[in-house]
Amino acid sequence: MDMPKNLFKAALRAGDTQIGIWSALSDPTVSEILAGCGYDWMMIDTEHSPIGAPEVISFLRTLAPYPVSPVVRPGWNNPVEIKKLLDAGAQTLLIPYVQNADEARAAVAAVTYPSSGIRGVSGITRASRYGAVSGYPLKARDEICLLVQVETREALDNLDEIAQVPGVDGVFFGPADLAASFGYLGQPSHPEVKAAILDGIAKLKSLGVPAGILSLDQAFLRETKQAGAQFIAVDVDSGLLRRAALARRADWS
Repeated sequence: MDMPKNLFKAALRAGDTQIGIWSALSDPTVSEILAGCGYDWMMIDTEHSPIGAPEVISFLRTLAPYPVSPVVRPGWNNPVEIKKLLDAGAQTLLIPYVQNADEARAAVAAVTYPSSGIRGVSGITRASRYGAVSGYPLKARDEICLLVQVETREALDNLDEIAQVPGVDGVFFGPADLAASFGYLGQPSHPEVKAAILDGIAKLKSLGVPAGILSLDQAFLRETKQAGAQFIAVDVDSGLLRRAALARRADWS
């Protein structure tokens, strides 16, 4: 059996814009509904949701028949947690709260087999199709896409060094946490926060490193696209559901 190709990683390398949707509701049926809606990628978020590593397999199986690339966010830059998600078959990971180049290098090591990294070796996992992929350990890293999340002032100050760590495939900006770090808790669209993100995206573009973002501020998202953001999450499943329900109720007020 051939190694499964990571279409998301290939698209980033080709410079293609990838429009995504965030999935934090802990029911694969919701993700399955969204999977047929034309998004390029879908975030399976285990950081801010009840979803754990065992449930991630259900989500990955649910999305497999659809033309949408799953991206999984672990709860932390933890090699044990990362190992479980990789063995479950995740090929693209978004690592939260990466503050500096050392932490970025730690994330790279966690997704890489020895001798270059520390990922534990197990030959019979879902990632290798239970041993059916010939030579999986030698090929796996080529199809793993590692994204790191910048979400504090400190991380922004270290953006150049983080972005240029070998093995980092993209950098993602988290407006909500950045706003908190800037002293604007609950104001992810504060002008200072937006300006810092746009500056960061421009810097990444100059370095040739793909930039990503999630925001519900659609006008700002279009600004980030103009600035060079390449993988853009445009909404969250729970937010979509609530807004649609409120709008329908308002129609009958």
